Amino acid sequence: MKSHHQIQRRKSRPIRVGRVTVGGDAPVAVQTMTNTDTEDVAATVAQIQSAVKAGADIVRVSVPTLKAAEAFRQIKKQVGYVPLVADIHFNYKCGIAAAEAGADCLRINPGNIGGDRKVAEVVACARHHGIPIRIGVNAGSLEADLQEKYGEPNSDALVESAMRHIEILRKHSFDDFKVSLKASEVFMTVEAYRKLAKMIEQPLHLGITEAGGLRAGAVKSAIGLGMLLADGIGDTIRVSLAADPIEEVKVGWDMLKSLHLRNRGINLVACPSCSRQNFDVIKAVAELERRFDEIDEPLDLAVIGCVVNGPGEAREAAIGVAGGRPNSIYVDGKIQHKAHNDELVDVLEKLVREKLAARKAAKSG
Repeated sequence: MKSHHQIQRRKSRPIRVGRVTVGGDAPVAVQTMTNTDTEDVAATVAQIQSAVKAGADIVRVSVPTLKAAEAFRQIKKQVGYVPLVADIHFNYKCGIAAAEAGADCLRINPGNIGGDRKVAEVVACARHHGIPIRIGVNAGSLEADLQEKYGEPNSDALVESAMRHIEILRKHSFDDFKVSLKASEVFMTVEAYRKLAKMIEQPLHLGITEAGGLRAGAVKSAIGLGMLLADGIGDTIRVSLAADPIEEVKVGWDMLKSLHLRNRGINLVACPSCSRQNFDVIKAVAELERRFDEIDEPLDLAVIGCVVNGPGEAREAAIGVAGGRPNSIYVDGKIQHKAHNDELVDVLEKLVREKLAARKAAKSG
């Protein structure tokens, strides 16, 4: 089922976060944030490595203290290839220490680090190291006078707060920044991003903040981010879940794949399973997902439990199975194998790996 729908992306001024370009014509980058204690270097490094294995392009690490900044230096030494964003709140000295320690980007709000002299120092430091800044506006921490002016957080309050921080950077002629406007309310977030998208040329970092646990948070994020991404708004995304950061990365990729914005790994088309199924679809899909976890080459695999929709879907995928007695396995649109239930997962895995190996050989040949 090939869709030819192409999202027209908003044109933004590109910035570099380590080896990853955010904005311009670059693909939408997937981010997550570590939830280990930053001072525990080994645990943080391990979590960064597993996030990257899951497909994270950029990882954010909280640097709340100067001690954490020292740990950040060790972390960066061990995972130098991964673009790391240092998350700074209030203490401008941590921002400077993180930049000195090798951060690829600073997430810092110029309006709440205490006065112009401190901002000037942070900006000079970012400029010296050639790194961008992310302004992160959050509905939960709006300035007191804006809360008073608007009565409660709304999209205009978020945009006005963002513009304040932006003006401070502009005053210091610093243009290499990206902006996020996060609220836990989907419509407020979407409206704020739509307004700001028309007002600035810098890249936008999308997220619904405090979205919730794995299922509810994934749904909320998919709706909010999906509305914006389908409009062409958004250059990098973070799915905020009260769950393992690896889950955030997986959900982010699933969103981008479903919108045809990016391709990575095995795209499993699977039926919801019903009483017509000839094999346990749910079990087979879970097992295949586990076995294909480390693959980042894109490939469509269809797993359909019966002959109603099976043949149609299986023919469209690179490899597909339609349930039957025995099950029919399609390769490139034609039935090429039959497999009984007990061997089905093994046969599909073997065919997928063979196809990827053949593709690789053809590329290098």
